[in-house]
Amino acid sequence: MKITGTVKQLQEFIKESHLAPVGFVPTMGALHEGHLSLVRNATGKCPIVVVSIYVNPTQFNDKNDLGNYPRTLEADLILLKSVLRKNDLVFTPSDEEIYPEPDKRIFHFGNLDNVMEALHRPGHFNGVAQVVSRLFDIVRPDIAFFGLKDFQQVAVIRDLIRQLGYKIKIVGNPIVRESDGLAMSSRNRLLEPEIRKSAPVIFKTISAASSMLKDHEISQIKKFVIDNIEKIKGFGVEYFEIADDVNLIPVRLGKEMKKERHYQGCIAVKAGRIRLIDNIEFPLQ
Repeated sequence: MKITGTVKQLQEFIKESHLAPVGFVPTMGALHEGHLSLVRNATGKCPIVVVSIYVNPTQFNDKNDLGNYPRTLEADLILLKSVLRKNDLVFTPSDEEIYPEPDKRIFHFGNLDNVMEALHRPGHFNGVAQVVSRLFDIVRPDIAFFGLKDFQQVAVIRDLIRQLGYKIKIVGNPIVRESDGLAMSSRNRLLEPEIRKSAPVIFKTISAASSMLKDHEISQIKKFVIDNIEKIKGFGVEYFEIADDVNLIPVRLGKEMKKERHYQGCIAVKAGRIRLIDNIEFPLQ
């Protein structure tokens, strides 16, 4: 694999390869098996793959969160070396390379801007749209790969593609989990030991909830999820919503659910001092 931190050299490498389609996996580093599954999917579909490692400051509404975000570039490169090929590229830009001047663009995503993550992390998705569109302009990929753990983010990126007219195929990768069910996340390594031990309660609870639609109303399911998780010391539910997979409009009553739609249960939990998200499909009975 080749490694570069400059836009100019990255674009030269891609052009000189004469390979297509170009696959792209954007990451913020602190890589784990979930990221590697994205990279493997990309290398299986594309003869050349670009993996970016960049912690984007514009998507953090909490500056402490930005400062605490794990940065493990050396370990990340070792992991990527095990899955990337000689023509594949790792892009490790500086802030100046991504934002040669301040990005003042404001994006609007309709209902996606008004629910779940958008409510709890003001400005987050605008920052995501800024960096992803900037990376798309730099890499010019044919196919981009994203993890479905960030379910709302994938919906936002699909809308971004539509708004800006990119001819890029978006591939969503299933959530990769630890052996105890906890969704893999770069933030997991920041969990305190006792909190980490209890963290599988999140997936266990939403899994149980996903089979409750037939006999329970939405309000009862939400109460079950919140009560079950918050009885664990140190855990607090920021939100739990069952929403359609296109506009992410939260469902209030079971009778609102349409058979031609897919629905996802999405949750954010404060586990000690670390914020975790997860989701699971809620199949109609």
